[in-house]
Amino acid sequence: MVENSELRKAGLKVTLPRVKILQMLDGAEQRHMSAEDVYKALMEAGEDVGLATVYRVLTQFEAAGLVVRHNFDGGHAVFELADGGHHDHMVDVDSGEVIEFVDKDIEELQHAIAEKHGYELVDHNLVLHVRKKK
Repeated sequence: MVENSELRKAGLKVTLPRVKILQMLDGAEQRHMSAEDVYKALMEAGEDVGLATVYRVLTQFEAAGLVVRHNFDGGHAVFELADGGHHDHMVDVDSGEVIEFVDKDIEELQHAIAEKHGYELVDHNLVLHVRKKK
């Protein structure tokens, strides 16, 4: 019952829809899922959770820090579990595939750029839009 403790730790009441959605996100092969993706997966698993509930719960999860919302392709929101580890993303513009990566050099360069301009980097979100070479 890890889901129950995660929900309580985030300050959310443990409800069946919240547990089902958290389980779906945690067990999904696809790490970045839209609300519609979550809804379809729940329907395929025989779970009776409405689309409006999925949207509401994902918004609650985002506010509680359980998930991170990304808008990779012009307003289409996808969610991923907030696992505490920082990573950046590449989005294949042809397939929509999202590739996660971590690059030490990029991280250091971003800090150096902020420092050069008299700032301290506190957070960032890097998304590279890519296409497979032919």
